[in-house]
Amino acid sequence: MKKGLKIFLIVFIILLSIVGLGLVAVSPYLSAVGKYIGNAKAIAAESRLSDFRSTETSIIYDVNGEEITTVSGVKELYYLESYKIPKVVKDAFVLIEDRKFYRHGGIDIAAIIRAVSINFKTKSKAQGASTITQQVARNIYLSQDVTWERKITEIFLSMELEKRYTKDQILEFYINNIYFANGLYGIEAAAQGYFNKAAGELSISQLVFLTTIPNNPSKYDPFEHLDRGVERRDYILGLLHDYGSISDEEYQNAIAEEIVLSPPEAEKYDSVETYVYYCATRSLMKAAGFNFRYEFIDEDDEAAYKELYDNWYSRYQRTLFTGGYRIYTAIDMDKQQLLMDSLDAALAWNTETNDEGVYKLQASAVCIDNAAGYVTAIVGGRNQGLPGYTLNRAYQSFRQPGSAIKPLVVYAPYLGLGHNPDELIDDSPMEGGPENFENRYPGEETLQEALAWSSNVAAWKLFEQITPEYGMSFVKKMHFGRLGEDEHYMAACLGGWSYGASALEMAGAYAALAGDGVFHEPTAVMRITDSKGRTIVDNGGNGTQIYEKNAARMVSKMLQYGVEHGIATGAKLDNAVAAVKTGTTTDNKDGWTVGYSAYYTTAVWVGYDIPKRMADLTGGTYPMTIWKSFMQAVHEGLEIKEFPEYTEYADNSVKTDTLPDNIIDNGDNSRQESTAAIEDIQNALGDKSYNGAGGDGNAASSAGGDGNATGAVSGDGNASGHPGGDDNASGTVGGDKNAGVLGGDGNASGSVGGDKKAGNVGGDTNAPGSSRGDSDAAGTAGGDVSAGAGTTSGSDTNAGYTAGGDTDVKLP
Repeated sequence: MKKGLKIFLIVFIILLSIVGLGLVAVSPYLSAVGKYIGNAKAIAAESRLSDFRSTETSIIYDVNGEEITTVSGVKELYYLESYKIPKVVKDAFVLIEDRKFYRHGGIDIAAIIRAVSINFKTKSKAQGASTITQQVARNIYLSQDVTWERKITEIFLSMELEKRYTKDQILEFYINNIYFANGLYGIEAAAQGYFNKAAGELSISQLVFLTTIPNNPSKYDPFEHLDRGVERRDYILGLLHDYGSISDEEYQNAIAEEIVLSPPEAEKYDSVETYVYYCATRSLMKAAGFNFRYEFIDEDDEAAYKELYDNWYSRYQRTLFTGGYRIYTAIDMDKQQLLMDSLDAALAWNTETNDEGVYKLQASAVCIDNAAGYVTAIVGGRNQGLPGYTLNRAYQSFRQPGSAIKPLVVYAPYLGLGHNPDELIDDSPMEGGPENFENRYPGEETLQEALAWSSNVAAWKLFEQITPEYGMSFVKKMHFGRLGEDEHYMAACLGGWSYGASALEMAGAYAALAGDGVFHEPTAVMRITDSKGRTIVDNGGNGTQIYEKNAARMVSKMLQYGVEHGIATGAKLDNAVAAVKTGTTTDNKDGWTVGYSAYYTTAVWVGYDIPKRMADLTGGTYPMTIWKSFMQAVHEGLEIKEFPEYTEYADNSVKTDTLPDNIIDNGDNSRQESTAAIEDIQNALGDKSYNGAGGDGNAASSAGGDGNATGAVSGDGNASGHPGGDDNASGTVGGDKNAGVLGGDGNASGSVGGDKKAGNVGGDTNAPGSSRGDSDAAGTAGGDVSAGAGTTSGSDTNAGYTAGGDTDVKLP
């Protein structure tokens, strides 16, 4: 085919696909094609071998501009030249990604036509046709944006790279730069990360197992979905056998071999690092247009969202290792040390450890700066200095909040309907309801007194009036991620939740009370720039009004009264006015102290990773000791500030039988990205065409608690059908070296023992499956991540792209 005709055909096919999808009209873009061809040639002409070996280091700074840590990939360290890459690895990638690799000139025109036809018929962008060369071009030189401009540049850059480098070099570049999940780039890093051996030392079975990962690093993450990888390994082994790459004996031996992971001990990452990685990843997702959702139509809708979320999360966490970002945080290392010291000192008496040497009695804590709404200190567990990453319980573990939830789902919602703190309520024993702590039943008392003494009866009655759905709608709007069916049960007002809340969620919600009812999505990341200083993310903003302003001020005064006259007197500070609520769950398995001053909000949880009764654990013991020690210290030298006064409602006759019906979460509009950076975001970060859906859907790390509502009738907390049981314990790892995903989405846990998954340094790898399909379709040419999976391998679901008659594939 003549060169001019070939270029014309390529451009025509691309534009036809664009028009078929209704993205653009053709005429305004024809003149731009030449520019993109020129850009492609310029990039290829300036390319160097070093481009394929190095990554840019990202740097994380604290609130004072001091460097906390750096984040970088390991491509340079583990780069393998072609002659060192096992042949079976090369053959496997050619067979599953690009069967015409040794015959095309950078693009597969037949595959493009086939993809255009399918996309045109389905009016979608799910069908890809990227060759290995195109994936190299995209991953090294271009963004992951699904735009026609990028696609044209990619196509012509691929053709230019084929002129500049040999096939062997291009395959070498590809195998060394694809992502193998958990922060591992390239086959050598994957071999070291999963088997603690060099690639050249691995068996055929182990090598082929590794080649399953890049198609969808979330779906085939070995630490989370080993069975999926083994199943796909068997499929690829079949291909290798069919095409003569391995013998009958090699095939049989490889199929029979059990895959046993043996990762090395990971570098230790502390609470700040893991949380900042998590915040930065989500910030990049948001900047790229991901639509976080927190409510779903049904289980299928939620599963589809989680799959999309996991793919995006995995994709954007990878950029932290290669993007050269400057991540500016609100973390104050002095406050961080104070919080860590306070926690360690309060629990120093208990030295009981699990099989991995991790303390069994644990704690987590979060401090938020009320003025800015940012997390300024976070501790995910007791400090031991053990090798390997341990669970960050502050945002990855979810425990029943007990009575600490009452201000959030009962009092603030109820007061916001026009009631006052001095309103009277009958706090007498009630048939079919909960019991009060220590059988305190004063009869008629004010709402302020009922909250100060944490009356279960009063909370139950108020919650019944406003309905569980209405009361729980407030925490839903603040994106509590593990509510399940709790919104339908009365026991929810006493903290008897199926899965619970994290210290981060509790701190964020109480900070909203401290801030006149305005909620800021908790994050430690203020701003992210690229290496040249251009803003990519700006998390500043006005927040979202969750509680009625006057109601929030009422609750602050009521909680202050509790510190001065109620059960929270032990939290009284010498140098600050405080509003505090404690929480204790059934059988004393969890203890909480959550409270705030005019300056800071701090939430503290104490308990065992695997819920266990502890006779002397209440919200007023160890959690309060930690809370008071820290808050006393951080207020040294600050002016004492009173909480703002509220205005009493003139008429207490507001009817609660007519409740607001706008209780559905409409998404987070707090802290908008800088509009000036949107173009940079689109160019640098990825695909605005994805419609994600929100919610952390994260952290299966809930140690849970036993589901028992504090003080609930019948003693087991299963009142009103609320599910109980100790089953919620599944997920909290005891800080075992595994510990899941570095800075991941809370999905990191899932193991209760010490399974030594120490090498897991990647993203949120709990993907239930891939939206891109399983790539098992023979002969996938890959694609452009337009299916939403966001993998660097680029293999677009391999959906429907079969070899199409390529039975004459020749493997060198």
